[in-house]
Amino acid sequence: MTTITSRFVAAERALRTAAPHQLLDAVRRVLTDQYAADSVELFMADYGLTVLQPVSVLPHTLQPVSVHNSPAGRAFGAQQPYVEDLSGDLVRAHLPVTVRGDRLGVLTVTLPGGEHAEDCLGEIAEVLGHEVFVAERDTDLYLQARRRDRLTLAAEMQWQLLPGRSCARPEYELGAQLEPAYAIFGDNFDWSSSADRLSLYVTNGMGEGIEASLLTNLAINALRNARRAGLSIDDQAALADQAVYAHYRGRCYLSVLMLDFDLATGRVRAVDAGSPQMLRLRRGGVERVPFDAQLPLGMFEETDYVVQEFDVEPGDRLVFVSDGVYDVASPGGEAYGDAALARAIQSTRLLPAAEVPRAILRELTGHRGRSTPDDDALVVCLDWRGR
Repeated sequence: MTTITSRFVAAERALRTAAPHQLLDAVRRVLTDQYAADSVELFMADYGLTVLQPVSVLPHTLQPVSVHNSPAGRAFGAQQPYVEDLSGDLVRAHLPVTVRGDRLGVLTVTLPGGEHAEDCLGEIAEVLGHEVFVAERDTDLYLQARRRDRLTLAAEMQWQLLPGRSCARPEYELGAQLEPAYAIFGDNFDWSSSADRLSLYVTNGMGEGIEASLLTNLAINALRNARRAGLSIDDQAALADQAVYAHYRGRCYLSVLMLDFDLATGRVRAVDAGSPQMLRLRRGGVERVPFDAQLPLGMFEETDYVVQEFDVEPGDRLVFVSDGVYDVASPGGEAYGDAALARAIQSTRLLPAAEVPRAILRELTGHRGRSTPDDDALVVCLDWRGR
């Protein structure tokens, strides 16, 4: 076994056998012993995707670093290692910590120059990401590290309901973001893939606070229950509609755009039950893709839902937004609308899918004229490659 391989195996073994709350200690020990690392730090992306928060236990603390203008933020945004040359023959390597396209944070390692080029630090960061992802079932440490501010209870419930903020497969890339990140109410997204299909739901819940979060939790879990039973998306919608109506009797309901993608052909089956909108960037042009609007889930008893179909082509970018995006008014009363959305989609066309939602929401903040929105704002971006 080569030295490089043996050192990687030692690091992998240390991470796989560490207690959930001791992953950073484990990777520090092995990188210090095997790679002569001078320092090792783990940063987690905060809920607002504005800073990278250090994973630390008091009294050991570090300052957060910016996602926008820091070396670690550069590695996080580009999803590529970034190496700084330091004095004294040291380098500082910033390594993305990512699990199947879901960007968790950055591992920053200071070590002698040359080590980063010949060894497997990137692979160690990948293993660390998988272990952090699993460890979150058993410890709050990494979830706490993501918090720049305190989450409201409604936001806590919503973030726990989400599948992640990005994911990637050979056929597609997905990215999504919610605002206000620390005080969201009822907007939500959900996705799931199999060998042949991708299911994507974009939800715009009504109400505020806990009531909005409870409504969305009921609807999303009803949709998941139907999906996992193997039902088609129109039957999934009908089952979730019945579940919401049975509980609220029409007093509360929520809008959802449901899509089922055939990964082999690009054929999409859709159910539009409310207000989320979809825009498509294809061959340089942006257009809204219209659907026949159907009743929101839970508005009336035993609503029947009808599937519509369309095709996506390799190179298509689909952007989904809630009414908290396209209905937002400027200080002068002008709604954001299709034209501004089209400009935002054009201006972000060179960014990867995972970066697009955050960039569009930044432009929305400029239109709104203030940092705090009055309503949830949700953006989901899907880049389609096909097979």
